Amino acid sequence: MPNVALLVFALAGFAANSLLTRGALGGGHLDPLGFMLIRLWSGALVLNLLVRLRATPRVGAGTWGMSAALAAYALAFTLAYTRIPAGAGALLLFAAVHLTMVAAGVMRGERPHAFGIVGNVLAFAGLVTLTAPGLDAPDPMGAALMVVAGAAWGVYSLKGRGSRDPLTTTADNFLRAAALVLPSIIWAGPWEAADTQGVILALTSGAIASGLAYAAWYAVLPSLPAWRAALLQLAVPILAAIGATWLLAESMTPRLIGAILLAVGGIGVATWNAAPRK
Repeated sequence: MPNVALLVFALAGFAANSLLTRGALGGGHLDPLGFMLIRLWSGALVLNLLVRLRATPRVGAGTWGMSAALAAYALAFTLAYTRIPAGAGALLLFAAVHLTMVAAGVMRGERPHAFGIVGNVLAFAGLVTLTAPGLDAPDPMGAALMVVAGAAWGVYSLKGRGSRDPLTTTADNFLRAAALVLPSIIWAGPWEAADTQGVILALTSGAIASGLAYAAWYAVLPSLPAWRAALLQLAVPILAAIGATWLLAESMTPRLIGAILLAVGGIGVATWNAAPRK
């Protein structure tokens, strides 16, 4: 069993990222590329400082492959939140994560039990419910960007499952990802919108909700099969949607409620019974 405290902290951090990003971008407090750069560099600085301060030696490292996936996620995620609300974005993100990780697990030979299969179908139905054409469907480009972000995050999670040193691995990946996105400042030019609130939101997202939460996630991943790790992340949109109604004054539409209920049902059904067959 994974460390429950680390798991809860990681999932709460994932939800907070959607709220912090949408709060900064939707409120016009910071432009997208500026937010992404502050988020990644603050996460990299905090994580590498913690690696240096701890007593135990480094026993792992990141890779350019993981870092590229992290950078792709951060870029698509940030741009998507200029177009879609936090609740819908979180559901799209983790539905795409779910499908990516489950597909990879099946390709490696993992076989969810019958309850797991039903849960996956329900979760996918939630994605279809949210994105089907209609008056309150999310912006198509924003939805597409968030699906790309979800696929990239799924790849990043899968690559980190074998990490022997989650903190060092995450610190290395953040530093490399921050370097990869640094050239985007050329296109960003002078930040069009940057106030104190936007910078604080970006720093909080990078240092706590991203850096520390991602390290916690890497710490629990080795104890989870891919399909279960993917399903657990579907709890994030529920937290994000509830937080968005309270903190960002976003509406809880019938479509979003239905999609969340399907995702919750998928999690409940899939985790009801025994472990998957191998």
